Amino acid sequence: MERNRLIGAIRAMLTRLLVGKDLPRQVSPPLRLLLLQRVRRNIGLRAIALLLAVGLWFFVNAGQRGALVSLRVPISYRALPAGLVIANQRPDSVQIEVRGPRTLLSLLDPDRLVLRLDLSGVTTGQAVFKIGPEMFNVPRQTDVTRISPGQIVLDIDRIVDRQVPIHVDVQGQPAAGYRVASVKAVPPTVAVRGPSRFVQHLDNVLTAPVELNQARSDIDQTVSLMAPGDRMTLVGASMVEASVAISEIVVNREFRNLRVEVRDTDYKVRIQPQKVTITVRGPLNLLAGLDLHGSVYVTAEDVTPGLHDLPLQIELPDGVELVRAAPDNVRIRVYRQRRADNG
Repeated sequence: MERNRLIGAIRAMLTRLLVGKDLPRQVSPPLRLLLLQRVRRNIGLRAIALLLAVGLWFFVNAGQRGALVSLRVPISYRALPAGLVIANQRPDSVQIEVRGPRTLLSLLDPDRLVLRLDLSGVTTGQAVFKIGPEMFNVPRQTDVTRISPGQIVLDIDRIVDRQVPIHVDVQGQPAAGYRVASVKAVPPTVAVRGPSRFVQHLDNVLTAPVELNQARSDIDQTVSLMAPGDRMTLVGASMVEASVAISEIVVNREFRNLRVEVRDTDYKVRIQPQKVTITVRGPLNLLAGLDLHGSVYVTAEDVTPGLHDLPLQIELPDGVELVRAAPDNVRIRVYRQRRADNG
């Protein structure tokens, strides 16, 4: 009705613009001629007025024609029962298409068309929500023609707490000849809260990195705990004490063909065998430069002339221990002739 009245008013205005006013049928020919001359004098202005009126008419009609607009509407999730959580990646918005007059569509505000989903009745498992046009509060004379996605699927899970081991993230290397003997965190575990499907399969919680930087001694450092995941949170302490024990690398080394000396005797002796092989154990760096020549011997003090089996003795530096000697004793013959004699 309003549209028809508007069109009628425009038509009446066009008539007045062309002749100045309505001409009664009783107007005499001389007067009619005078009026027509008057119209022709202002024909330019009246043509402009006509074009403006026609433009207004098209504007009004175009505004009433159907148009389409695409909007991204946010989603609000409400009333999720206590102890439950949405475990999957939930959409934050839906894309809708609205049809209606352009003048009304230009006034649409996506933030005022929020899609509100009521989760009060959900339980663990999948919850499916069909999205229909009636769920959007659009103005009269407009309607929602398309929705994407047409449904929202939520994975609902229980929230659980679990003690998870802490893993100290050690980076870098100790100094050459040293190794990491042990790594521990105090406390050794931390409580993690989140969806049961994620928490139950979480192996450990990492710390911030502990840099070794060619260390030669133990490292004790307070470090932060890293977040276990987007849907899981730490409960309680967020810092722990990390202890990294550094020790020297201990290895075995074999020394071959070491000559056996006889000490503490003034008599001539013969020894069998004259050379032995020994294996020692100690720090890698120490054994790398160790020289045992002159360190293997037997003591012949108070040994009378004749044949004797004597235990092998080895001088070793601190931190080095004997693993084995082959043989572990030697046979010596002690002669009656002193070493100083010429005979």
